Amino acid sequence: MRVFDVQSANKTLPLVRSIVRDILGTGQAIRRLVYVHGQESDSLSEYKDLNEKLQTFIGELEDLGCVYKDYDFSIGLVDFPALIDSKEVFLCWRSDEDHIEFYHGIQEGFSARKNIPEQYFYPDSGEEQSSFGSVNENLQS
Repeated sequence: MRVFDVQSANKTLPLVRSIVRDILGTGQAIRRLVYVHGQESDSLSEYKDLNEKLQTFIGELEDLGCVYKDYDFSIGLVDFPALIDSKEVFLCWRSDEDHIEFYHGIQEGFSARKNIPEQYFYPDSGEEQSSFGSVNENLQS
């Protein structure tokens, strides 16, 4: 499992943003098909093609180490596994945000988002951030 720090997660955002845009467009197209064709939509070749594309896009995010969380396909939520205060958490980003500024616990969701403590934005200042970096490097090995 890849573990992100704030800097590495923010560096992935241009690619993540592009993939999420594809996920949202494809997911919304699937929702339209289901709305028009109901339960019969899953037998349509267009539905199967769109679903295959959707799975590919979600797989691309997973290959980066991210987790897609918005299966309503309305706002594009992505979580990045991380450690804050030596606890496993998710750095939490939604597609209308410029940067990653929030996190929540592994068992929590978007509604429990908290501001990332300031020391995690500056990796070279403070002992806690330094230990965060070494733990991160060990987990990625």
